[in-house]
Amino acid sequence: MILLANRIDAESLRASIASRIGHALPMRLRLTDIDGELWWAAEPEVDLDAHVVVDDDEPLDAAGLRSAVASAFARRLDRSRPLWRIELVPRLTQGGSALIWSFHHAVADGSTMMDVAMAALWDEAPSTGTPAAGPSAAGPPAAGRSAAPAPAPAPRPKPGPRAGRPLGGLRAAARETPHPWLRSPFDGNIDAQRSVALVSVPFDAMRQAARATGGATVNDAVLTVVAGGLRRWLELHNGHLGSVRVKVPVSLHGIAPSGNGSDELGNRDSFFCVDLPLSPADPLQRLRAIHRATRVRKESHDAEQLDALMRRLGHVPQLRRFAERVLTSPRSFAVTVSNVRGPKHPVEVLGARVSELYSLAEIRERHALRIAVVSLGERLNFGLTADPTLLPDVDQLADQIQADASELAARIQYP
Repeated sequence: MILLANRIDAESLRASIASRIGHALPMRLRLTDIDGELWWAAEPEVDLDAHVVVDDDEPLDAAGLRSAVASAFARRLDRSRPLWRIELVPRLTQGGSALIWSFHHAVADGSTMMDVAMAALWDEAPSTGTPAAGPSAAGPPAAGRSAAPAPAPAPRPKPGPRAGRPLGGLRAAARETPHPWLRSPFDGNIDAQRSVALVSVPFDAMRQAARATGGATVNDAVLTVVAGGLRRWLELHNGHLGSVRVKVPVSLHGIAPSGNGSDELGNRDSFFCVDLPLSPADPLQRLRAIHRATRVRKESHDAEQLDALMRRLGHVPQLRRFAERVLTSPRSFAVTVSNVRGPKHPVEVLGARVSELYSLAEIRERHALRIAVVSLGERLNFGLTADPTLLPDVDQLADQIQADASELAARIQYP
């Protein structure tokens, strides 16, 4: 996560986090080896000098900041400590400071990150007298297995709709199986280098487009402008694809894994895949097609069904590993596009108003591009992470996404 704000002081930041980290359990979870098995344990004291570091060589411009963020991806988090790190860039050439907050996905997904930021980073709202604590707020738990990195005891989860029905899982899996005829423009062996690009668009334009389509969601509009950006980018590279399949992560926090209402702690998510049509030049036509596709997957509870299926396959490790290889193949999807609802209202850190907020996620083997989206107030912010050896012009792709968002907004105003 990247946030830009007015000047932030490192010592004040450490002191603030120290006073509130008890309300942010994911920031205290550390892997520990017990009899050859990895478990999660809550660290009683966190060395904030090691977790909050300062990059104060010289003021960074926009390109320098993106380079610093890309470098953060190349650094592994210290597994002997809780799996997070904040790099403070105290001076930007355009004024203010930047925080580059790295968090391992095994501990926190995008939704949990927002809870942790509310608990330990954002200033308290004037109306509250205690640190704001989201679902991640809790005291130290007993040690837990690494398969369940526990943010906190949550309310009793809701049963997953039809998640326990084997046929439902098989139907969902059939929609996610690889298509041998599909070609991903981002398929290749990735290396350790990373490049990033940032795009910000008006949230209201995406919301109005969704409403105009009748039943569509903001996430449908996000997928629409991603499809439009890919279409424009491929045209510039003489590419001709009818569609690009994307993976859409779905948070399953608060949903019982087997539909029986049993409690479970930890970072838990699933996904569904959808083919983004590239041929319609009209963004509204694309939006309608994408909404139809996502509606089928939501009404069929594909994400829950896949989660339940993979849990059943866990009893047959070889079969589960085979299924995981199939579902992570570039023939199964080309790009992961995630979208998280961020703060609805302006937030501050140490009295400094956060002017920009971006989420970025790591790419994986044979998937040279990943797109993460987060909102802040009335802005919707896209963070693109890429392997520069396979995608050397990620900035150009970001520009094309922004251009398509502008065209979608214009189509709403002047249909």
